[in-house]
Amino acid sequence: MKRLESYKSVYFVGAGGIGMSALVRYCLSKGLRVAGYDRTATPLTTQLQQEGAELFFEESASLIPSFCRDKEDTLVVYTPAIPHDHEGLNYFIDNHFEVIKRAKLLGLITHSLKGLCFAGTHGKTTTSSMAAHIFTQSPIGCNAFLGGILRNYDSNLVLSEHSEYAVIEADEFDRSFHQLLPYIAVVTSTDADHLDIYGTEEAYLESFAHFTSLVQPGGALIAKKGIKMQPRVAAGVRLYSYSTDEGDFHAENIRIGDGRIVFDFIAPDGRVDDVELGVPVVINIENAIAAMSVAWLCGVSGNDMRRAIASYMGAKRRFEFWLRTPQRVMIDDYAHHPDELKASISSVKALYPDRRLSVIFQPHLYTRTCDFAPQFAEALSLADEVILLNIYPARELPIEGVTSQIIFDKILSPRKELCDREMLLERIKEYNFEVLLTMGAGDIDRLLPQICDIVRSV
Repeated sequence: MKRLESYKSVYFVGAGGIGMSALVRYCLSKGLRVAGYDRTATPLTTQLQQEGAELFFEESASLIPSFCRDKEDTLVVYTPAIPHDHEGLNYFIDNHFEVIKRAKLLGLITHSLKGLCFAGTHGKTTTSSMAAHIFTQSPIGCNAFLGGILRNYDSNLVLSEHSEYAVIEADEFDRSFHQLLPYIAVVTSTDADHLDIYGTEEAYLESFAHFTSLVQPGGALIAKKGIKMQPRVAAGVRLYSYSTDEGDFHAENIRIGDGRIVFDFIAPDGRVDDVELGVPVVINIENAIAAMSVAWLCGVSGNDMRRAIASYMGAKRRFEFWLRTPQRVMIDDYAHHPDELKASISSVKALYPDRRLSVIFQPHLYTRTCDFAPQFAEALSLADEVILLNIYPARELPIEGVTSQIIFDKILSPRKELCDREMLLERIKEYNFEVLLTMGAGDIDRLLPQICDIVRSV
């Protein structure tokens, strides 16, 4: 296909997705005319419209603007979540436009930069966002394509006119990360997920192994110590391990108390003492180590790293504090895999060991619920109280016999309740929360302002 600069316009099918929206913003920054479709309007799509994108929320091909109807001048980008019978997408396919997946465009952009690619079942959004902030706060700088809105910049796109680096959240869904060409790759976790795509855990692990084979000679792979994956790196690729307490990169002298977390960062050839987390949650120790290890290998100074980690505000919906008073705490997290739930709940319990922890969880996808119902129940049982919502279907059709009930029946928490999303706001008025953790990758985030108001006022 042609270089991106050869086109005059780009049409995005699924423009409001968190990964797609970063590419929308990138194309706008390059002076291209941008239009696109998404299923529903959101605050993010409104922002994209304000930034210059022409977006539509109906599938009809008649809504495609005239400047996107010349196949010589228009590139079409779609997300794999779009159904095959989408009218607008099929208009472009039937008329022989250049139609590519989001991952291919991201790969094309990043092939001209040194890609710092963060992959993993969970942890990749936080680690890549931390790395983007570290690099941006140093003279080295970076471009960044993130899977979350980084609160420091209120964007999922960071641009630099001088940096040779691109921080990339490398998504394993639909094998998207196979389009990338990493200079440094980080693998945070390989717990089986997206089995509707991969079929088996073995196929899932093989996909990650293939990703590691794409690291360029002269680059590096940094893998979480102990994960289920056999890396397949090329000759000339350096291999490192990391974790909270062991590996080539790790933490020592961890201090937790009074709402603060401080640790010393240990590298194979040096250290950075007294690193304080700007988002003081235990799991962020490990996330910070992953981000700092990449920065260390690229020559970012210890002082720049220390300042950046302390000023890091987090990505929206990643351990985002909505309320923090002596009486009430409310935290929201995007966790949607059993291991993510377990890590999130355990981390909050460690931060507030003497307070009652309540969890509101919205399962995401019928297939994921079917595959991991016992593990979800085990993780949720760590909480003192659980409110479980209906499954958010996203791209899927219902599966017979698969509802939130199959999780609910196995939860062992002293107090648990199965609740329709539509009834949630009324039901939580009967609770007296001390620490509330909301979790899920569906649309629970749209209720957060109202939930926070109720928690604050009860």
